[in-house]
Amino acid sequence: MIFKILNIKEAEGCKYFFVLLFFGLVACQTKEQIQKHSLPYYNTADFTPNWYSQSQLDTLKLHQIANFSFTDQEGKNITQETVKGKIFVANFFFTICPSICPTMTQNLQVVQKAFGNDTNIVMISHSVMPATDSVAQLKKYANRWKIDSQRWHLLTGEKEKIYSLARESYFAEKEIGLQKEKNEFLHTENAFLIDKHGHIRGVYNATLPLDIENLVKDIHVLKSVD
Repeated sequence: MIFKILNIKEAEGCKYFFVLLFFGLVACQTKEQIQKHSLPYYNTADFTPNWYSQSQLDTLKLHQIANFSFTDQEGKNITQETVKGKIFVANFFFTICPSICPTMTQNLQVVQKAFGNDTNIVMISHSVMPATDSVAQLKKYANRWKIDSQRWHLLTGEKEKIYSLARESYFAEKEIGLQKEKNEFLHTENAFLIDKHGHIRGVYNATLPLDIENLVKDIHVLKSVD
């Protein structure tokens, strides 16, 4: 068997190659670990998931849900202070919706049941027809669906503010929503998982039981790391 004796330049080249290979593998492993043990952040209307290291989170300015102020089914004023430091789930509906809204409400009851005793988990459903969804109407809807008003707030308020929050903060209709006229009707099956800092951490089709199961699992993930 013949062995080649490397000269100094070749040896240095091999050493450099293996150093690069090592750090490349470490970087890949770190990225995989980050993705495995945490949820992504959604910062844009195309819902591209992004994972960040802690050092990146300390320096980056991430998208957050804007401040808001609406009224719930009990006549209480619900603002960003209500959910400050809490994990919350948000969606958009209207009480006389004959199609996807009853399905969404029924599926989201799974979340209410899973975290019924947890004061750090809040649910928020914004009406996209606030002109007809008065406090009294929302109260009737809440009673019909056995919604816990301490944990799940059905919100009404100024239509323009609700629509602006939906499209600009939640990206409720993805990119197409940003192209619509502000009074153009808003209808979406999406539900959103928001962390304690107001960041979007999950987007789910609330008409699908499997997506709701994933939502419950992801809330547990956030509870363990956030």
